[in-house]
This record gives sequence, C-alpha cells and structure tokens, in this order.
Amino acid sequence: MKKEIIATDHAPKAIGTYSQAVVAGNTVYISGQIGLDAATMQMADGFEAQTHQVFKNLRVICEAAGGTTRDIVKLNAYLTDLGNFAKFNEIMSQYFAEPYPARAAVGVASLPRGGVVEADAVMVLS
Repeated sequence: MKKEIIATDHAPKAIGTYSQAVVAGNTVYISGQIGLDAATMQMADGFEAQTHQVFKNLRVICEAAGGTTRDIVKLNAYLTDLGNFAKFNEIMSQYFAEPYPARAAVGVASLPRGGVVEADAVMVLS
C-alpha cells in the first residue's frame, strides 16, 4: 500500500524522527501533538493553553490531510497529571461535537519539551 506523508507549516515541525501525519489508504495517522506553537516553536504556558494548542495543531494537520476533526475516529491523550482529566474533557468539547471519537486518556511521567499534555489521532477520510 502506498503511503503519503502530510506536512504543514501551520503545525509544529517534527522534533524527532517522525512525520506530522501519514496517509495509508483512506486512514490518516496523526503523530502526537504537544502544546508547541508552530510560528514560534515555543511551548504554550500551562495545562489549559497547551491543551488548546494541541487541538489547534491536530485541526490544522487534519485540514492538511484533506479532512477535519469531525473525521477523527480515535484520539489518544497523554496527561502528566490525571487531575487535569476533567479540564481536558471540557477543552476537548470546544473542538469536537457528538458523536465524539473513541478515546484513551493515559497518565504519563513526562512528555517532550516539558509538555503536560499530548494527543495523537487516527482520522478516516470518506
């Protein structure tokens, strides 16, 4: 199966050995996004700002791949403090409408660049 690499200047450039997203068939695998601002490559300040930036980054990658966040079928969230779980849900509801994608939320010890939240996603294009 042929794969297509998705890259957009509207999301942070990869800070490791990965692509922003890969399309295989009609499925788009979006790499984990942390709260980096694409223009400055600086981390947003605090959990809420980083979470908003994560969803903004996911949104522009979806668009670069030819979809929208409505096409996301699976989202994985990684939080360094599960005490922020309710706030994550509240912010996520500003970017997604029902029916929500399937999701996992996992507590982790640390994230790249000192981030406190990360999310990756799987999107299916029609």
